[in-house]
Amino acid sequence: MLMIRLQRVGRKHEPTFRVVLTDSKNGPKSGKYLKNLGWYDTRRKNTLDQLEVEEIKRWISQGAQLSVTLHNFLVHQKAIAGKKVNALPKKTPIKKEGDAAAAPAAATAPAPQAATA
Repeated sequence: MLMIRLQRVGRKHEPTFRVVLTDSKNGPKSGKYLKNLGWYDTRRKNTLDQLEVEEIKRWISQGAQLSVTLHNFLVHQKAIAGKKVNALPKKTPIKKEGDAAAAPAAATAPAPQAATA
């Protein structure tokens, strides 16, 4: 499957990214890509000017998937329509051993009955 993702090419403390079309099996640090679709510099104001938005839309229509970060960036810049996607992992509550043992015991205990007078 083809992916459109960011590939970091900047120096230390100067992040600059290429927007590349690559195979999903290639990692973001591998340096292998099929096509360069523009670049993104986090320190500049006009970031949409350096991207080939029409080319990105064409590849999306042919089945390429966007990375979550790039999808959210393009939605924010109003280059594509849609909602932002949560890029952070879902948090799961930490289960303690004491809570796990108390829960089944409470479920098997008889429920108190209401007093009838």
